[in-house]
Amino acid sequence: MTPRRSALALSTAALVAGLLPATTTASASIPTQARAQAAQVASAARVTTTNGCLLSKPEPRSTEPVKICYSIHKPGRASAGTPVPMLMHSHGWGGSRTTNAADLSEYLAAGYGVLSFDQRGFGQSGGQAHVEDPRLEGVDVRKLVDLVSRLRWVQQDGPRDPRLGAVGGSYGGGYQFVGAFEELRLRGKPVFDALAPEITWNSLKGSLAPENVARTEWAAALSAAALPSDALPTGVYQALLEAAATGQWPDGSGPTGQDLDAFFERNGPAYHVAQGRRLDIPVLFGQGTTDGLFPLEQGLTNWRTAITAKARRQSIFVGYNGGHVLPQLLPQGIDVTSDPCSRRLAGGDFRQLSIRFFDEQLKGRRTGLKGYGRIHLATPASRCTTVDSPAATATRPLGDVVSTTVAGVPLPYEIAAGPLKLAGTPYLTAAVTTLTPESRAFYGLAVGTSPLDARLVQNNVLPLREPTAVDGVRRRIALPSVAVDVPAGQNLYLVVSPLSDTFVGMGSRVPGVISLADTVVHLPVVR
Repeated sequence: MTPRRSALALSTAALVAGLLPATTTASASIPTQARAQAAQVASAARVTTTNGCLLSKPEPRSTEPVKICYSIHKPGRASAGTPVPMLMHSHGWGGSRTTNAADLSEYLAAGYGVLSFDQRGFGQSGGQAHVEDPRLEGVDVRKLVDLVSRLRWVQQDGPRDPRLGAVGGSYGGGYQFVGAFEELRLRGKPVFDALAPEITWNSLKGSLAPENVARTEWAAALSAAALPSDALPTGVYQALLEAAATGQWPDGSGPTGQDLDAFFERNGPAYHVAQGRRLDIPVLFGQGTTDGLFPLEQGLTNWRTAITAKARRQSIFVGYNGGHVLPQLLPQGIDVTSDPCSRRLAGGDFRQLSIRFFDEQLKGRRTGLKGYGRIHLATPASRCTTVDSPAATATRPLGDVVSTTVAGVPLPYEIAAGPLKLAGTPYLTAAVTTLTPESRAFYGLAVGTSPLDARLVQNNVLPLREPTAVDGVRRRIALPSVAVDVPAGQNLYLVVSPLSDTFVGMGSRVPGVISLADTVVHLPVVR
């Protein structure tokens, strides 16, 4: 997929169907690029592609096995005498597998086999999408791993244990986690030897409805992308319509009786972590700093909780400007596409970085790759900031912060003057007062020379929701994770808004005011 140039130029379906991170290309002379492309084409010409389907677990209330279809791309150099590691690959939401070996030529030219598959409910596979439910999609991935373990040209570490990595973005990152966690649950080890998930989630509920306030733009987009193949169960469509109509996250008590909490209960690393499971394998995390569906903090939470401390020392986190992006107009955001951290670490884009990562982790080849055990985040100015932890390290008192509800304009409150460098996860603490039930406001950090030109740093806001009237109740209020350099002559602002176009229709139900007293901003200041 070509890099995103303008979110306005993309249809809703294109945004969610296989959206991969927008990245920059390593600088190189035209002859060098031409030679590299020629080598990839030549390598792809020697690839053998085999298409097939296997039978997996039936849908709920059915006894008919569901077919899961795949394409296996075998590089020309692979044989029983010279086996190679395998990479699993899958598509984004609404997409389908990669059948053309040329589209995977960089992995194949690097000496990896690739198995790309249609996830349940999409492409040629049967069934419906249960959004990486371990009881369904988890079984599908396990069966594909078993298939790989029987390929004589794939390197094997033991019975039913192929040398195995995984790639893919968005929904194509979700299968990596469900597969590895399910193998860990059943066999005591994840079987996957390394992962490279991009722009994926920790908690689907936390992504789609933080504080029980639905990201309606994205709920509608995901539904639209699933409609052509009728991928989602009927009840999920009903529930998303209920959320849009009522402003409430469906928990079974609404007019449709649909319970999205139950549907999404097991669907992500957060569930497995709650069961006491951690992955003890290297992971190359790629997350969009300007992603509006699975924001940066979703990836940072995976970094902090989904893998062990030992695995983190062997892992790398990269945040780039891109991901799932819709225009952020209320409050106004930014439009940046770049990947300076992959370029700094590997001399190219995230795919090139992932190949070097797999060369080290799957082949044991020292490539000189640096950055292990650290978090590397792109700023809106396309610089790369590296930190050991995303935790807040400094505080700034802000006093009183007031927002109207239902209607009104975004209000910026000055926090600090530049120069200032941030990288990580900020938050507020404040005493909250509101006299009306179901009061909501949306908060984010912005930078500008004045309140008039301040723009959201990472294109995101997060909601505060008070279901009942409260008077001076102390709260911790989440803010979107950020990476930004505030230069001299500009200021860092807290923006509070009664409305957000990402959460359209999810504002307060009754006109009123939300007041924060004794507000303190906790900032991840890089010193």
